[in-house]
Amino acid sequence: MKHLIAPSVLSADFANLQRDIEMINSSAADWFHVDIMDGVFVPNISFGFPVMEALKKHAKKPLDVHLMIVNPDLYIEQFAAAGANSITVHYEACVHLNKTVQAIHKTGAKACVALNPHTPVELLIDILPVLDMVLIMSVNPGFGGQQFIPNTLLKIRRLKAMAAAVNPGLLIEVDGGVSIQNMGDLIAAGADVFVAGNAIFSAESPLEMIETMKDISASALRSI
Repeated sequence: MKHLIAPSVLSADFANLQRDIEMINSSAADWFHVDIMDGVFVPNISFGFPVMEALKKHAKKPLDVHLMIVNPDLYIEQFAAAGANSITVHYEACVHLNKTVQAIHKTGAKACVALNPHTPVELLIDILPVLDMVLIMSVNPGFGGQQFIPNTLLKIRRLKAMAAAVNPGLLIEVDGGVSIQNMGDLIAAGADVFVAGNAIFSAESPLEMIETMKDISASALRSI
């Protein structure tokens, strides 16, 4: 299975959003990662449907939408209609998680559940068979540019072992502090999808940074 690179739109230049969208379109990246923050579930506010509509209009790669919001059930259909190919909700924000996952699948989008750094992967054991992806937060959600939490590697290994028994096709996504310095370790632990914001958009050449990440992935696959 190839590894997927998902640049985080949150780190793009919003004064030149179309330019950055077209840059990602032309790059070797696989998805756009779209962080939706409400200022309640996380201590920050990002953007909503107007930006989603702009992304839908110009993006030529799948939109991986990460809802860091309370009551995500209220907005699932709207985000699917706005172009989300996959919708991630937080375990910590969902009272009836199975119902929420069913609602996502009903829209035709892929269903993903995110875990904050303090939340153990074992809590997903009963929902794991019906998920398309699990997102492991490797920083505390809400702001970009944070330091990677090393315990993430242990969580990914435990999740990989759990999934092997009940859902071997499950994708494991990691978000927060992902860089070319730790990608190799993350791949070895079992991660499949890499969300990168500052590492890409703050690079001298974002296109070259994406290529470097792809090269790391290819080298890791050859060594398996």
